[in-house]
Amino acid sequence: MFKSIFSKYLTTFTIILVCCIMAILLAVSTRVSQDSYAVQRETMNASAGSTAILVENYLEENGYDKIYTAFSSTGEMKKLMDYFADSTRSEIYIFDDKGKLVVGTDSRYKSGEVFLSETVCTTMLSGDNNYAISTVDGFFDTNRFNSYRVEYVNGRAFFVLASMSNYTQLIFNRNIVIVTITVALWVFLAAMLSFYIISRRTTDPLRQIVSAAKSYAKGRFDQKIIVTGQDEVAELASAINDMAESLKQIEEERNSFLGNVSHDLRTPMTTIAGFVEGILDGTIPPEKHEYYLNTISQEVRRLSRLVNTLLEVSRLEGGTDLKYTDFNLSETARTVLISLESKISNKNIDIEFDTGEEDVYVNADVDAVHRVIFNLMDNAVKFTPEKGTIGINISVVSDGRKRRKAVFAIRNTGAGIPKEELPHVFDRFYKTDRSRGLDKSGTGLGLYIAKTSIAKHGEDLTVDSVCGEYTEFKFTLSTAMVEPAPRRLN
Repeated sequence: MFKSIFSKYLTTFTIILVCCIMAILLAVSTRVSQDSYAVQRETMNASAGSTAILVENYLEENGYDKIYTAFSSTGEMKKLMDYFADSTRSEIYIFDDKGKLVVGTDSRYKSGEVFLSETVCTTMLSGDNNYAISTVDGFFDTNRFNSYRVEYVNGRAFFVLASMSNYTQLIFNRNIVIVTITVALWVFLAAMLSFYIISRRTTDPLRQIVSAAKSYAKGRFDQKIIVTGQDEVAELASAINDMAESLKQIEEERNSFLGNVSHDLRTPMTTIAGFVEGILDGTIPPEKHEYYLNTISQEVRRLSRLVNTLLEVSRLEGGTDLKYTDFNLSETARTVLISLESKISNKNIDIEFDTGEEDVYVNADVDAVHRVIFNLMDNAVKFTPEKGTIGINISVVSDGRKRRKAVFAIRNTGAGIPKEELPHVFDRFYKTDRSRGLDKSGTGLGLYIAKTSIAKHGEDLTVDSVCGEYTEFKFTLSTAMVEPAPRRLN
């Protein structure tokens, strides 16, 4: 039924607004009617009272029996009674103690020819006001608004009845109705205008968000949503802009990843294909076959390492669960260091290994941590110059929340990493050694894998470097709930 949020809001708001205005109008009209009734009753009571006093004074001077001739013999009294009636928009009637009409301002009712019923007379004498809106027990043809007074002269009663025929005008006062409707219309228009402005400020950003989302679905991430204000819609727009920026970065990384993989696969495959064709077509003489076959073997191993590394990246990004266990981090570091002993010896690198007085135990995935340490140590050996120094430090610190963390830090002397390149060292296929003079066999994925592995443990791997001095990598792990073993002496 509704195709937009705006139409839903508009319909709902209109219904609520109309209901509220109708309720207010009903309450106002009811209160105005009650006030009008009260004012008219007081006015008619005063008119009936004034007429009663006028008649009472006349009868006290002339006797009760003169009630039948009072208004015919004295024109002034009739004029006063007519004045009282006109001032209250009502009719005034005077009855004797038997209920017989003496005189009335309405000429349709003849003196001496109409009577109040005995019930009405009894009720009025008792002081009950049962005829406020009624026909006065059939005296009138239709319901009227009535007020009466009972007075006594020489022990005999007479009745003064003030009656208003068109009492509905008390409810539907024309001027009041016009003013009320006018105010209601202005309120309605002002409310609708305010709603339109407010709803547009809400729905326009939503339209931008929808348009941007459709653009993102087509792979176009350049469209940005204009963020105005600080409400929830603005937060949503800002979040979607951030999402678009992230998607754009992911897309760029994906394209870069494919380009780098293609390059790293194409280069050894081209080399292998060229050498194989040279051997097969005789371009390469038989005495050099062994040399080129060794080269082909190296390229095959390089391809194998690249494929295994890509599989490791896929495994990490695929959300493979870690296998947590308690193990000796210090011993793992020693094992990795021993595996690199020949490379270290070839470059005469000085090793400084410090784990304190006790070995450090952690709770983590032992295979993942082993790969991280190997990557970091292997990198350090590659980029440390001849007779350089590599320092390895393993310690335990408190994180300030009554928890202990193991800290692994490895620092090597050398050229260092330029400051502007530090934020990118953990990117996939990123190499600070662009010429590959020092890292001919690397894939550019080692540090990315190390960073991702540590992140899956809920920890962080950081880098610090000063050009021409050193490069330091550092990561933390949760310590194990076991008693540390004394450091082993070799």
